[in-house]
Amino acid sequence: MEPIRYERDDSMASDRKVVLFIAATLDGYIATTDDSLEWLFKVEGEGDNGISEFYDTVDTVIMGRRTYDWLLDQKIEEFPYKDCDCYVYTRSDMPDNEDVKFINGQTSELIHSLREKEGRNIWIMGGGELIHEYLQQGLVDEITVTVAPVILGDGIPLFRNGDYHHELEFKGAREFNQFVELNYTVKK
Repeated sequence: MEPIRYERDDSMASDRKVVLFIAATLDGYIATTDDSLEWLFKVEGEGDNGISEFYDTVDTVIMGRRTYDWLLDQKIEEFPYKDCDCYVYTRSDMPDNEDVKFINGQTSELIHSLREKEGRNIWIMGGGELIHEYLQQGLVDEITVTVAPVILGDGIPLFRNGDYHHELEFKGAREFNQFVELNYTVKK
């Protein structure tokens, strides 16, 4: 099977896909219990491991509050998703800023409103609670997991137990040195 290649698609709004693109350990964790990703940065990759190629296919980024807080804790000089519409789910009442819109409504409402607009794909970045909610509501169209050769034994799981079942179609795989990227379409 030919490895998947991401191609920018500026077509009609109805073609916008909700894509989960994330890295996980071999045993299925996206972070340690204290939200650390040090394990991820110790793995020898290749280039940027396909992230910029994927990033060119999206214009909207959605993340949970813990992911957003982790990002800010990295002492970044500039918000990395300035050229995208960025939404952060939170249970707190927070004012929007120049980089993100904070939301606490239903996940399906946001996705339906985004799909009505023209644009590129919508990236579900993380974290675990948000991924769980999107999967439970059947809102994810594609899943790309970059597997790191690490076993944590405990942490924040990529897929939580829940009341959902999805069949996937394997689209391809790529290697980035020690990482393996697995690409799936969610059968609807």
